[in-house]
Amino acid sequence: MYIPSQFNESRFDVLHGLVRQHPFGTIVTMGASGLNANHIPFEFDADGEHGVLRAHIARANPLWKDYSPDVEALVIFQGAHGYISPSWYPTKEVDGRAVPTWNYMVVHAYGPLKVIDDTTWIRAQLERLSGQHEAGRKQPWTIDDAPADYIEKLLKAIVGIEIPISRLAGKWKVSQNQPEENRAGVVQGLREQGGDTAFAMADAVAGR
Repeated sequence: MYIPSQFNESRFDVLHGLVRQHPFGTIVTMGASGLNANHIPFEFDADGEHGVLRAHIARANPLWKDYSPDVEALVIFQGAHGYISPSWYPTKEVDGRAVPTWNYMVVHAYGPLKVIDDTTWIRAQLERLSGQHEAGRKQPWTIDDAPADYIEKLLKAIVGIEIPISRLAGKWKVSQNQPEENRAGVVQGLREQGGDTAFAMADAVAGR
C-alpha cells in the first residue's frame, strides 16, 4: 500500500481501534490460480506483539485448502471514507486551484494463515463473535437459543481460521495535506452533509 508520510498511521491503539469498530474484513490469499479475496467478519484479539485475527468460513469455501502457506495472508479493514468536494475549501475562492479527492482510513494486517478444523474451537469462536455483536441488545441471541442438533450440523459445515498478525500498516487520509482553513471547511461540509459516515470522517479530520 502506498502511504505518503503525512498519511501514515502507526499507533497500535488507533489501528486496533479501527479493526474493532469495522470487523468486516477482506482477506486476500495466494491460491493455485492466483490471488483470492473473501469478505468475512473477524474477531480481533490483542494478544501477541500485533494481535491475532480469528474467523470462520464455509467448509465449501476453497480458501482453507487452496492457499500458499509460504505467502502471508493480507486482511484489509476499511473505516470511514467519502468524497471531499473542493467547494468546501476557502482557498478555492482565491485562486481556483482545488480538485475533488477521497478521504479514507484503512488498516492492512499481514500474517500466516492457520486453518483450525476443530468444532470445539469453532463453537467458542462463534460464541465470542456473536456475543460481541449481540451485546447491548434487549434480548441478545446466544448459540444456545438454537436447537443443539441444528448447531452441531452447522459446526460441521464450517472451518476456523486464525492469523497471528506479523505486521500492520495504517493509512489515514483525512485532509492532512490541506491548510487549516480548508480542513475546517471540510469538517463543516461533512457535518452539513450529515450521516454517520460523514460525521465519523469530520471527527477524524478535526482530530488531526
